[in-house]
Amino acid sequence: MTELSPTLTLACDLIARNSTTPDDAGCQQLMGERLSACGFKLESMRFGEVDNLWARRGTEGPVLCFAGHTDVVPTGPIERWDNPPFSPVVRDGMLHGRGAADMKGSLAAMIVAVERFIADAPDHKGSIAFLITSDEEGPATEGTVKVVETLVERGEKVDWCIVGEPSSTELVGDVVKNGRRGSLNARLTIKGKQGHVAYPHLARNPIHLAAPALAALAAENWDAGNAFFPPTSFQVSNINAGTGATNVVPGELVALINFRFSTESTAEGLQQRVRDLLDQHGLDYELDWTLSGLPFLTEPGALLDGVSAAIRKVTGRETQPSTTGGTSDGRFIATMGTQVVELGPINATIHQLNEHVSANDLDTLTEIYQATMEQLLT
Repeated sequence: MTELSPTLTLACDLIARNSTTPDDAGCQQLMGERLSACGFKLESMRFGEVDNLWARRGTEGPVLCFAGHTDVVPTGPIERWDNPPFSPVVRDGMLHGRGAADMKGSLAAMIVAVERFIADAPDHKGSIAFLITSDEEGPATEGTVKVVETLVERGEKVDWCIVGEPSSTELVGDVVKNGRRGSLNARLTIKGKQGHVAYPHLARNPIHLAAPALAALAAENWDAGNAFFPPTSFQVSNINAGTGATNVVPGELVALINFRFSTESTAEGLQQRVRDLLDQHGLDYELDWTLSGLPFLTEPGALLDGVSAAIRKVTGRETQPSTTGGTSDGRFIATMGTQVVELGPINATIHQLNEHVSANDLDTLTEIYQATMEQLLT
């Protein structure tokens, strides 16, 4: 059997730990031992059921932080995996296992890259840090957001941050995320009057009342986006109404809605526009809003330039900055005024059965992370 590279060996050690969110399963301890050995000061931060690790080498700025999560999503039906999800295997050039792409492969690449960089440049400029959580795939309320609050309270600054989310599309490094759209959710309750379907004049059907309003919301042009963000999108993700009986007009309808919004819109502005539209339709309704994250953007500058140069040096290709996709913990880190870029492996199989990633890509990613440090800290 071919001997695995240091990055793949560490990735397998991490994948073998069943760290289904919010359980860290000892992943942070394993990473911490490696970091401590090369001069990092470790600080465990546990909030609720969530383990977080803040590690830093150096006391001066600028601070380059590697951020990521050890938790993974549930496996789904284990019997439908080609091999057990927490028994990693390299087969046909691919590393298989839950978290291979999202994002234990990136974590392994970060650790090995830092070890190599420090061996070559023990007196590097500034500081290197790690912000690792086990609460990214879950509610994300006791993880990165709490660590950031702690750092802000004690006046610690992070200048640049690389989040190891799987950003690549077809080739490792072909896309980096330099921002994300905001995410605004609401539970919309449309109230009617329950009654017998044979006597509709004695009832008010909330399904009939809601349909034109929901259609209008779906057809609304919320904004046109800008040079960095696509237009804000609106989606209805769930509708529920009815008693289960065929002869009863329901008394209310509940719909779950979501906005993925650009910097051209605000959460407050979107909320007001929804209320105005519902009012125009004369509805009796309730709205319960949840803001999952604000949009953030890292414009061209030291971090994006450094990452782009590193990708060019290692792969010979130009990278494409993008703000598409879902949210990430980068939204919390960006509130510190930090330049944030997401750079990781190909995202084709994340959260799927038989999650896998190219073994060679993880070694290439290690080189890119190391080259980025050389760009920024030497």
